[in-house]
Amino acid sequence: MGSEHTVKAFDSDLQELTRLVAEMGGIAERMIVDSVDALIRRDVALGQRVVATDVELDALQKRIEERAVLTIARRQPMAVDLREIVGAMRVATDLERIGDLAKNMGKRVAALETDFHPLKLFRGLEHMTDLVQQQVKSVLDAYAAHDLPAAMAVWKGDEEVDAICTSLFRELLTYMMEDPRNISFCIHLMFCAKNIERIGDHATNIAETVFYMIEGQAITDKRPKGDMTTFATTVPNT
Repeated sequence: MGSEHTVKAFDSDLQELTRLVAEMGGIAERMIVDSVDALIRRDVALGQRVVATDVELDALQKRIEERAVLTIARRQPMAVDLREIVGAMRVATDLERIGDLAKNMGKRVAALETDFHPLKLFRGLEHMTDLVQQQVKSVLDAYAAHDLPAAMAVWKGDEEVDAICTSLFRELLTYMMEDPRNISFCIHLMFCAKNIERIGDHATNIAETVFYMIEGQAITDKRPKGDMTTFATTVPNT
């Protein structure tokens, strides 16, 4: 009876952790979309809402961490059960960092005061955002369903995001060389593109966590990455 009660209590703890991670995921996904919408529409109020929402995301991450530690202390889970809890903490950490990156983009909206508004650049940014937001959604679905093939599809798709980012970066350099008045605006967009690319990296991290949860070991294959050498050396860390 005692053993059965412990199993039920552990399952309840795990369900609550999964629910909190799903809640975090929904908020993070919305922040990604809203931060880029705010940039494109130069909606300062929306950008500020994204910044404010990050506080909510941080609080959820803290709740997940505290609950996970408490569950480990009370239930002393082994093997696969322990990996479930560690997995929840790792996913929450990546989602919190995704929120930070979206917040950084939200902060930049107020700085885009120029009339320079090349549609082609924004289309590139939108396309990249759509791709990354879909990666985040897919990998969170894979996490919830313990769907390893779906997680690995996200893991393999990171290269495409890098390729779009590099293409956008080259376009931005062209605009900067054509007219020095475009430089400030283009640098802001460079930071935003780099942040979106980093969000894609966090989606890949979550895919690796799903692999760890199911297989009980880390992925040994080298992570697929596009050629970001020029981009990395030109755009400093935010």
